Amino acid sequence: MLVDWDIIRRIIEAVLAINAVLAFWTVFRSHRDIASTWAWLLVLTIFPYVGFIAYLFVGRQLSHDKIFSIQEEQAALRNRILRKQRQLIAGNKHIKHKRERQLVDLFLSTNDALLTTDNQVKIFTDGQEKFDSLIADINAAEDHVLIEYYSFYADNLGKRILTALEHAAQRGVQVRVLYDMAGSRGTTYKFFTQLEAYGGLAQAFASKAKARFTTPRMNYHLHRKLAIIDGQIGYIGGFNIGDQYLGEDPKFGYWRDTHLRVVGQVVKMMTVRFAMDWNTTCRGTDKPRINIEDQFKNFEVKPPLANPDLVPMQIVASGPDNEEYAIRRGYEAIIGSAKQYIYIQTPYLIPEDSYLEALIIAARSGVDVRIMIPCMPDHPFVYRATEYYAKYLVENGVKVYKYDKGFLHAKTMVSGNDIASVGSANMDYRSFRLNFEVNAFAYNKKLTAQLKQIFEDDLQDCTLLTEEYFAQQSSWRKFKQHFSRMLSPIL
Repeated sequence: MLVDWDIIRRIIEAVLAINAVLAFWTVFRSHRDIASTWAWLLVLTIFPYVGFIAYLFVGRQLSHDKIFSIQEEQAALRNRILRKQRQLIAGNKHIKHKRERQLVDLFLSTNDALLTTDNQVKIFTDGQEKFDSLIADINAAEDHVLIEYYSFYADNLGKRILTALEHAAQRGVQVRVLYDMAGSRGTTYKFFTQLEAYGGLAQAFASKAKARFTTPRMNYHLHRKLAIIDGQIGYIGGFNIGDQYLGEDPKFGYWRDTHLRVVGQVVKMMTVRFAMDWNTTCRGTDKPRINIEDQFKNFEVKPPLANPDLVPMQIVASGPDNEEYAIRRGYEAIIGSAKQYIYIQTPYLIPEDSYLEALIIAARSGVDVRIMIPCMPDHPFVYRATEYYAKYLVENGVKVYKYDKGFLHAKTMVSGNDIASVGSANMDYRSFRLNFEVNAFAYNKKLTAQLKQIFEDDLQDCTLLTEEYFAQQSSWRKFKQHFSRMLSPIL
């Protein structure tokens, strides 16, 4: 039987033409930035039809409707507090530095991030110490415990945390757990059965009550890490709940992260953030909502005091539900106003152009810009893209260090005498646009000095990356870096 190659050629051309039309229609029907548009066009045209399966899981966008909302009366109360705080800040002599005042105003105007001024902060860089402290606080809880983590694994550490939560629920403490289903692979609702039998509540973020999957999306994850005990103690930072965060995974070895334990009014703002995430997630279920108004009713606007042990702080959230990009803009504001130094730790370095250029401008202007990244990948494409941008930054005067002691997962930025950020947001496209993140931005010389010293201590376990270091890499590795960079808007 003779094969009619002309007919086969025409069929292939027709398939490719239909694929191209579908690719353009799929990508351009949604509003997205140019880099992401071209990246998806590349994937959809180079990988016919298979690319559409990938798009189904990781490319579809959320509605830009505001999914996290508070009642009108609660919003009015919050707005009155915001107005009062802006007036107080404008005339307060203790906010002396222009950089600090501008950053506070930025977050007030773009994120409604109230400034709290009476906070005491403890820094954790070791997982064992952090989780021992968290478990002790849960064991001492008297009223409520709110837990919100991207990863809550059903391993040894997860079981330890769950046991503490179950004992709290048995004592009559209100326990709520919110976790990301994709980030907690292997954890099912059965894991929390006993907790709910004791009166506690557990829910996967933005999913139906007992559904294993509610959407094929792999983007738009709850990447926040919050724990709140009795409205008095709060935890925020980079650690998730799992054995690997204790350094017990042979793949990663020692796990280097940064987390804060805070006591003060800022815990109220962390509670508001949790409540908005919880109430949004529990729509359509029988789980009770949290009254956000109570937090605003009890919030007292206090002026910053000249006390080195009290840390003024704002809780800033961002996510794909709006286009304020508050955390990214906060990072860029810190970089753009820096005069002395900027120290950054991040496991993923895939910056948008504005962020990238801000770093280069700062370095070229004489600012000591240092960035610390891991020595190993946990996601191959992501790490190769990180290497690409690290090389580009090194070529443009930025000092980039590779942390060799284990896996670096901290998300911190420290600059000048009194500005620092610790939270869940990485320095990459996914954290800036695709994930739901939360950071603490702090304005305190003592805390900033501690975080700066921690960075400098970590340098003892680092290798400074140079142009020669990258030049010696294989051609295949360089190709993977360039290819991954092309996909960076969708990684």
